[in-house]
Amino acid sequence: MAALDFYFDYRSPYAYLAQTQVRKLGVEINWRPFEILGLMEKVGNVPTSIICKPKSQYLGVDLMRWVKLYGVPFARNPLLAQLDARRLLRATLAAAELGQADAAVAAIFAAAWGGSGAPVATAEDLVAVLAGAGVSSPGLLQRIDDPALDAALDAATDEAAARGVFGAPTMYVGDQMFFGNDRFDFIRASLGIAA
Repeated sequence: MAALDFYFDYRSPYAYLAQTQVRKLGVEINWRPFEILGLMEKVGNVPTSIICKPKSQYLGVDLMRWVKLYGVPFARNPLLAQLDARRLLRATLAAAELGQADAAVAAIFAAAWGGSGAPVATAEDLVAVLAGAGVSSPGLLQRIDDPALDAALDAATDEAAARGVFGAPTMYVGDQMFFGNDRFDFIRASLGIAA
């Protein structure tokens, strides 16, 4: 079966949109969480949608175009900017250790952007969100904030930067890189999938 590497950080609404579509490709998805601000610093990128007001205003309109086109729920978690983004990413790594990254990614993105309304401020909140998606393990609560997983997240961010990732979402089919929510025609062609 063909495979695709999906690099993301939950803070990206375009990564949320892309993950709703990548699942429809019928290929194996290797979920690759990374810490976006740390990566941007490593590669010399800046979050222009945050620092450029006209771009931020445009993206608000553009996001809604994509939401309508994809027919997906969209409601930004009002606390997203205040959340420990690294904790969300560590929870994904912990779920991946259990072989349940796909369910975790869908549940956390739904809490961040998909309007589920689920709180994700604490490790306990995240465990509840994950349990609702069928992801559970006796030591999951402690594992989410384990310093070893924090180190693993740093290593994943370093690996993403070394591979050429500069933002989210970034997808790879083999060595071919595709950045952004709007590259699915090219991705399907690369995978040999009809549109």
